[in-house]
Amino acid sequence: MTDENKIEDVEVIETYNCELPKRILMVVTNACEAKNHDKTGVWLEEFARPYLAFTEQDYIITVASPTGEISPIDPASESLINDIKWNEAKKALNDTLPLNTIDYTVYDAIVLPGGHGPMFDLAQNETLGDIINYFDRHHKLIAAVCHGPAGLLPAVKDGIPFVNGRKLTCFTNDEEYAYKKENLTPFFLEDALKNAGAIFCKENVGAVNVIQDDNLITGQNFQSSETFARAIIKYLSENS
Repeated sequence: MTDENKIEDVEVIETYNCELPKRILMVVTNACEAKNHDKTGVWLEEFARPYLAFTEQDYIITVASPTGEISPIDPASESLINDIKWNEAKKALNDTLPLNTIDYTVYDAIVLPGGHGPMFDLAQNETLGDIINYFDRHHKLIAAVCHGPAGLLPAVKDGIPFVNGRKLTCFTNDEEYAYKKENLTPFFLEDALKNAGAIFCKENVGAVNVIQDDNLITGQNFQSSETFARAIIKYLSENS
């Protein structure tokens, strides 16, 4: 795919100023079971890479979920090396805040990590839909990676989905089949976004693919997590 909206790997240049630190609202899943009772949750890399990249920028980060408490990690995304490397990020998933208690008006960006979990709760969460609509109305950054864009689906205004006419990406149908996940998901996210009017932009299975359309940044898969995080930082540094 050749697309002027596609973001290649970006270099973030550190600057020093007296501005207040950016505030990031990361919204994660509480779902721990997929179809057929298979384990699911948040895909660790899709949360950990952005979370740690944001902490390096001294951003203020709030982690919320539909019900609060623990956001389960998909066991397939864990490993001993990652447990050590991403331990700080894992701790942040142990005590999330209930989404309906958050004053979301104070945040500069909302970030939705994936894993199949969001397909079972974020995709139907009306509070999240209201927050997405608020962020769009005030031209604040909205970002989602892999299955995180499921959380964009509840955002509808005057009968028109937020994603209608927006260029974006997510974990593709081809990737569901390639990773043998097609029987875990209640629906195919690529199809749902297309049906809602999104302009879908995809690359091959496992390819890094990050798409920016104005104040919306989306990543295709877990392999895109690092580029996705850096694109968010770049956007916030250029839109102070």
